[in-house]
Amino acid sequence: MDKLLRSFAGFWRENGEILATSSTYPEAAAQLVMMAYLHRIVNGAGFIDREYGVGRRRIDLLIRQPYTVESDGSRAVQREALELKVWRQGRPDPLVEGLAQLDDYLDRMELSTGTLVVFDTRDQAAPVHERTAFSQKTTPSGRTVTLLRA
Repeated sequence: MDKLLRSFAGFWRENGEILATSSTYPEAAAQLVMMAYLHRIVNGAGFIDREYGVGRRRIDLLIRQPYTVESDGSRAVQREALELKVWRQGRPDPLVEGLAQLDDYLDRMELSTGTLVVFDTRDQAAPVHERTAFSQKTTPSGRTVTLLRA
């Protein structure tokens, strides 16, 4: 998952500003670009389950990637949860809300960690290549999660 996220971050640094600003719906464009990027990578072997929080400014994603366990040859499924948020013009930073929503999603999926992605679409946001970065955050229940600001 770390490689996948870092690969997306590199792609976003190079192309994000063009992709998001040339869209009729720049707030949705960032989320759609991420889903398309993940689909391109996961397609064929894995699955991306999407849960849209209509009216709640959120999209939950669950990536399911089957694999073979090397030690015994059995099949297993890696599951990774992502919460996508957009920081809109005139709105507060969605970090706190996003961490709480991701926490709830992780509870439902019975996962111990996940990723929160916050796309900053505000006019005063730093250029994409400067603001796209990773950090670790703690959810309200104490889970350590990855934060990607883009």
